[in-house]
Amino acid sequence: MRIEEIIEGIRKRLDEVDGAREEALRITREIVRLSGDAVKALHRGDVDKARERLKLAGNLVGELRDLLSPYPMLYYSGYVQSAHQEFVEASLLLAYLTEEELPSPWDLGVPEADYLLGLGDFIGELRRHFLHLLLRGEIERAEGVYEFMEKLYGELMTLEYPKGVVNVRVKQDQARYALERTLEDLTRAKLNKSLEEKLKAAMGNG
Repeated sequence: MRIEEIIEGIRKRLDEVDGAREEALRITREIVRLSGDAVKALHRGDVDKARERLKLAGNLVGELRDLLSPYPMLYYSGYVQSAHQEFVEASLLLAYLTEEELPSPWDLGVPEADYLLGLGDFIGELRRHFLHLLLRGEIERAEGVYEFMEKLYGELMTLEYPKGVVNVRVKQDQARYALERTLEDLTRAKLNKSLEEKLKAAMGNG
């Protein structure tokens, strides 16, 4: 085969890859936007809007998978992984706040490694929910959130794989930090509540 023909064949293939990449970038940006909207809606208590956004995002996740099936080098790239993480995080938060069964990576149609990274981010969103509960004085519910965070962290820490398989170490470190801060906040809130109760009792006896 002449070199001109070889180069032309390569050019044709790379043009296809580049076109798929451009479309994938558009789709991933939309997945990230919709997932972010869902998380914000959930923290506002707007479950219906969150479901609507995640349904749209889920459709795009499937569209992305079909688009990139001929191009695995793109499907397992960083920007696709990031979009999957955002979708997983929002989907897990919706399930938790509505007391539904947590979806698996197979339910969501994302690679297992991407799911695990999204699970790590989910712990961070649980901390945010925990803080909202503390601000409302709902210490018992906040403690329940902390206990669930602790359970997730324990499961996440059972995974020991090289970075080339899944870069879960970063998420483990972030989760540990979030858990430590959450325990400090919970302990402080419980001590303050106990002190308030003792002061009220003392004033009542006086």
